[in-house]
Amino acid sequence: MGHIRRLFPIGKLASCLLLGLGLFPAASMAQTTSDTEAQLYAPPTKITFTSWTGPYMRSQMLGFVRPYEEQAGNVEVDVERYNGGIDEIRDQVESANVTWDVVDLTQADSLRACDEGLLEDLSDIQLPDGVDGTNFKDDFVDGALNRCGVGVIVWATAFAYSKDAYGENPPSTIADFFDVGKYPGNRSIRHDPTVIMEWALMADGVARDAVYATLETDEGVERALKKMDEIRPGLQIWRAGREPVRQLNGGDAAMSMIWATTGAVASREEGANFEIVWDGRVIELDLFGIPKGSRHKEAAIDFIKFASSSQSLANMVTNLPNGPTRKSSLGLLSDDVLAQIPNGPAYDDKASIRSDAQWWSKNHARLELAFNDWLARTARKGASGTVR
Repeated sequence: MGHIRRLFPIGKLASCLLLGLGLFPAASMAQTTSDTEAQLYAPPTKITFTSWTGPYMRSQMLGFVRPYEEQAGNVEVDVERYNGGIDEIRDQVESANVTWDVVDLTQADSLRACDEGLLEDLSDIQLPDGVDGTNFKDDFVDGALNRCGVGVIVWATAFAYSKDAYGENPPSTIADFFDVGKYPGNRSIRHDPTVIMEWALMADGVARDAVYATLETDEGVERALKKMDEIRPGLQIWRAGREPVRQLNGGDAAMSMIWATTGAVASREEGANFEIVWDGRVIELDLFGIPKGSRHKEAAIDFIKFASSSQSLANMVTNLPNGPTRKSSLGLLSDDVLAQIPNGPAYDDKASIRSDAQWWSKNHARLELAFNDWLARTARKGASGTVR
């Protein structure tokens, strides 16, 4: 019977009989049948969510990706990973082959991609209000809402050192990261000019509130690069968040730039042998964006609304203690989680700098050229300056 029904559904048999009797117009019945079948047999909508890999992606999967699928019912979320930047988004948009629907972007990349016309305009999006009743526009921290983005997390980059390297006299300031005389050993940095260039100037005596004005000039860039020359011998480069953990635990690096939350969690794992230094940490934001030309824009917006709610953000940072971009989410966190988030009260007494995302959105390309040229010069120095 099941095979007969698939070949000739009862609804179609009845339609034919009624049409034969002239009781219903053919066009009307065809439309009714088509609508019914569409409802019964419509495949689920699939959207692609692209984010950073490792523990951060896990926190998002548990915090809102799987819960969203369960609530939405007829939406599947495919998850892809990348290492940041906007080149892949640009390629997709320019080739009219957009395969990503929602992307997790740094604040600077969100602004850059928006200015280039690579993201959908979300300025009119209506997000849910905070769980405490706060209007959503007042609930998000500064910078977490822009024309093309909706905030996800507050996070930080700090540096860590191997416990085996320095005994009873470990480094404690950002200047120590560059002091290879007092603290010898290989350094490891992320393959990007952000953070390391701010650090270099701070370590060279530039006041924190003058860092970006200094980097605005060619002389300031050269000053940063000259300071970075001090960590050239044995320099290591990383791109993915868990790489510095392996470098520190494996002895490849004595000190490394590290994403603070990833490092804080990894430092408590079995076999971990490093400590994080919070002085000089650079605080940043991540935001969701929708690549221009997404074929599932409405579903992507629905996903963002769910993922950026007070409860979803609280669920996410409970699995990996980044700071939520909603203030109302803080009231949903345990004291233990509050004590770990990078922008939490536990670290108020540690000197930090807020990354100027607007500045980086306009200057990243210029400094990336200078940074890559510096890396090329470093690589040419041979064995003592090998970049891996």
